[in-house]
Amino acid sequence: MQQHVFIIGSKGIPAKYGGYETFVENLTKDRQNKDIIYHVACLAKDSKRFIHNDADCFGINVPNIGPAKAIYYDKKSFESSIKYIKDNNIKHPIIYVLTCRIGPWYGNLVKQIHKLGGQVFLNPDGHEWMRAKWSKPVRQYWKHSEKEMVKHSDLIICDSKHIEQYIHKEYNSFNPNTTFIAYGSDITPSKLKDNDPVFLQWMEEKNLAPDEYYLSVGRFVPENNFETMIREFMASKTSKSFAIMTNKNDKFFQKLKNKLHFDKDPRIKFVGTVYDSELLKKIREKAFAYIHGHSVGGTNPSLLEALGYTNLNLLYDVGFNREVGEDAALYWNTNLGGLAHLIDSCDLLSKTSIENYSFKAKNRILRDYSWISIVKKYEQCFYLKKEF
Repeated sequence: MQQHVFIIGSKGIPAKYGGYETFVENLTKDRQNKDIIYHVACLAKDSKRFIHNDADCFGINVPNIGPAKAIYYDKKSFESSIKYIKDNNIKHPIIYVLTCRIGPWYGNLVKQIHKLGGQVFLNPDGHEWMRAKWSKPVRQYWKHSEKEMVKHSDLIICDSKHIEQYIHKEYNSFNPNTTFIAYGSDITPSKLKDNDPVFLQWMEEKNLAPDEYYLSVGRFVPENNFETMIREFMASKTSKSFAIMTNKNDKFFQKLKNKLHFDKDPRIKFVGTVYDSELLKKIREKAFAYIHGHSVGGTNPSLLEALGYTNLNLLYDVGFNREVGEDAALYWNTNLGGLAHLIDSCDLLSKTSIENYSFKAKNRILRDYSWISIVKKYEQCFYLKKEF
């Protein structure tokens, strides 16, 4: 019996960047159950349908209306899925919604799917309403939207045990039906050799040397603790560089520059972004250590990649990160001098100690976060769902 699954909320596939996009790419690419038919909403300039990874991809064109664009995109994707289900008389469909953006309309949309004999699953992502970039009214919208979507979902798939615990504690009155399926990663080495011209050119352009830099990858936003990481790195005694791989955020950049004067420290290097997956793997592999400052969210893709490719990992001490890193990483907080001391200590670690952390990190990914096992769990979830 075929099971049709409609995935909305990602920008679509083929994946070029982004956690949800990478997830959908791997979910469709590593499919094991051929009776599951995926339909993937893709942010596009037209409404054409195309096939990728044997998935039916349908374009959704939305006007550029600022921050509300993502909300409109999800709502339109949902409505397009409903129309396709009706037009093609699809039995027992599942709509899987990634993140909580369309709360005000969600209850009505779910009712329409229920009338068609289907179900709606939700991945709540992290605490979007806690992100510092949003104004108070926008945060209130995100919180309300999360509440409405948790309330009306048939199943909530959490990629973090801490998120699952939060859902039950915060929305206990709804008696939410939840399950835990982590995000995936791998430990396949980069295809690039140590002397590959692409890698060597990038290193030369950024004035970096193998094993002589700490690395951080993530959006340049306050909740990723860039202020603490930069401040503490500047206070450390290390001779290594700090390569910050992030998007452009001029306002936040200028604010930190005025406050920390990091432009006076040649060790602090903003290296832009890298979308070449093999080059990014190589950059991670050749870093001395990775510093992870994310404080909001569930299982962060960047953290899994760090554990899979970088030998030594220094993680911000919050439940989400400890859940993933366990004893395969070292931890820090925002206390003055704490991370600086940890960095100085890492510089003195023996080769054996670093190899031990690296071994534990790779094992962590193999044991609980391999894409093959994650996809298998999703397929069981989709195919063995409870019927109405």
